[in-house]
Amino acid sequence: MLNAFSVDVEDYYQVGAFARTIKPDEWDRWESRVVANTRRMLEILKQARQPVKGTFFVLGWVAERHPNLVPEICAAGHEIASHGFAHRLVYEMTEEEFRNDVRRTKQLLQEQSGQEVAGYRAPSFSIVKRTPWAHRVLVEEGYRYDSSVFPIHHDLHGNADAPREIHRIDTEAGPIREFPPAVVRFFEQNLPTGGGGYFRFFPYFVTRRMLRSINTAGRPFVFYLHPWEIDPDQPRIQGAPLKSHFRHYLNLHRTAARLARLLNDFDFAPICDILEENDQ
Repeated sequence: MLNAFSVDVEDYYQVGAFARTIKPDEWDRWESRVVANTRRMLEILKQARQPVKGTFFVLGWVAERHPNLVPEICAAGHEIASHGFAHRLVYEMTEEEFRNDVRRTKQLLQEQSGQEVAGYRAPSFSIVKRTPWAHRVLVEEGYRYDSSVFPIHHDLHGNADAPREIHRIDTEAGPIREFPPAVVRFFEQNLPTGGGGYFRFFPYFVTRRMLRSINTAGRPFVFYLHPWEIDPDQPRIQGAPLKSHFRHYLNLHRTAARLARLLNDFDFAPICDILEENDQ
């Protein structure tokens, strides 16, 4: 079964875990590593048992400052999608601020890539119950799918009542497809296994077993990772809460090797291809 592979293209100092420690107007002071890390990610995908094509959700701020990165990702055969512009949480924006953010990013990425930008993923999966207008705005701005609603309980995001599988969300402006990050049902709770910090936390054999259970049930999953997660030598940021520090730096030195195993154990494609296949 084909599953979706995705990358959230942002730098190590832009993550939600450090949002209260490093403000966006301070980002330019930090050493940028996103281009080198994204290139390394592209090489890992290329070196898989069968070269993997995926979806790269690119932060507009990154694309604006590194205008050759999106064309480079496209040249490797990957889909370009939007991660918003400045990594602002959706539930901390007004509806109009959100609209301007997703519109600005879509236009920029389409200009750089020469391809339609159909997909969106909110920073820190921050489309939640208290942003009921978000999917409607995405439809109005020309997006056809979203991958932002994490069906889990979490202190920063999540909607544990949301469906775990690909589903359609009907809005006043029309429908949009939602492809949530992978979770498995465990003791009547949704257990996250779709990537990121969860991929670094669980032993690899546990992740593999959980992901296989999703395929065994007849459903594809979407997996996600960030370029900074394969960079154990990134600068250490001081002053963040202990929990944030733990989440960010846990097992960075293991991620690249685990990723290589994952790419050999499962078959992957861009999100747009999985959604098209599931429309059949």
